[in-house]
Amino acid sequence: MSNRSGVTKSLFATPASAYYLILGTVSILSIFGVVMVLSASSVRAMNESGNSFAIAIRQVLYLGISIFLAWLAMNLKERLWIPQARMALIASVIFLLLPQVPGIGKSVGGNTNWIEYGGFSLQPSEFAKFAMILWCALMMRNINDFENPLPRLLPGMAIVMALILVGKDLGTALVVGGIFLSVLFVSGIQLKKLLILSAILAFGAAVLVASNQTRLNRLAAFSNPFSEENYKSAGWQQAHSIMGLASGGAFGTGLGSGKQKWGSLPEAHTDFIFSVIGEELGLVGTLAVLSLYALLILAIFRVALRANKPFDKYVLVGIGSWIAIQVVMNVGSVISLMPVVGVTLPFISYGGSSLIATLLAIGYVLGVMKRDPAIVEEIRNRRVK
Repeated sequence: MSNRSGVTKSLFATPASAYYLILGTVSILSIFGVVMVLSASSVRAMNESGNSFAIAIRQVLYLGISIFLAWLAMNLKERLWIPQARMALIASVIFLLLPQVPGIGKSVGGNTNWIEYGGFSLQPSEFAKFAMILWCALMMRNINDFENPLPRLLPGMAIVMALILVGKDLGTALVVGGIFLSVLFVSGIQLKKLLILSAILAFGAAVLVASNQTRLNRLAAFSNPFSEENYKSAGWQQAHSIMGLASGGAFGTGLGSGKQKWGSLPEAHTDFIFSVIGEELGLVGTLAVLSLYALLILAIFRVALRANKPFDKYVLVGIGSWIAIQVVMNVGSVISLMPVVGVTLPFISYGGSSLIATLLAIGYVLGVMKRDPAIVEEIRNRRVK
């Protein structure tokens, strides 16, 4: 225990330690993501376009755009974030409505939550996560210890979640709900109210699952994806995901040499990329990735503890919770600890909307740290040395 404590203290020994941890882990995960997207998508890309690099090249383009937007977010003046947060809810509502417009909306995997126009595709629900975090922080920044935050938050939250669910995207709705509960927990809301709200959200999720046959099939399949009935239908992806992980052993079959991506795992480069990591890099590779996520999430929460402004604190907690919840849900689906919910693995899974939204959020985190005098001074001193 003392050794673990010592390691933790050394990682966060100075104010700027979290800055370098966040920058380092996100950089490693993003670059590693491009490598794994190339490996996981090469077969599909060759079949679709005759170029095994096609999907990976698009991911590199998305990463370039994401880095630029993260840089803008990092350097955006503090006073400009408040008006941006005010616009976040309005923009989310507008963009979440667009997938339901004929000629603009696009259905993927049974979910009508994409916008496609002129060859350009966008998933508004990915950006709604960050928008909701900003809006929640805005609503709660001036709240006192004796005020109930729910009347301020529930109307906007209900509208956004309802629009996400109209697109049948239960996975994203669960992520947004989890973020909402995390921010409420930090606000100091009474535990009784938090538990009641959690129970209501859980009941709503259960009703949505029970009312949809596809979701019911996924629920039935995850506990035993290898049964004859499940293996041929809803359990197919989870069964082959587990096969890939099992065949990887401790050190994997080698980068690029996985077999499940050859048609057995249709979403190998997106929602099930963690399985490809396990197959090709083994248990060691998956544990290394999870360790990087743990360091990143701890570092973000560390920054939240240092934040001296309520708005920053709530946004940072929301971002840290967002990444943590999504990693748990994605990995849980891949290893069949929970039903398939269709969420990406942050920074690693293929997809422009997901990558841009998460790196935009990381840009905000780094911006908060750049405004911390102690961190700025320490970084300056290190550069001088």
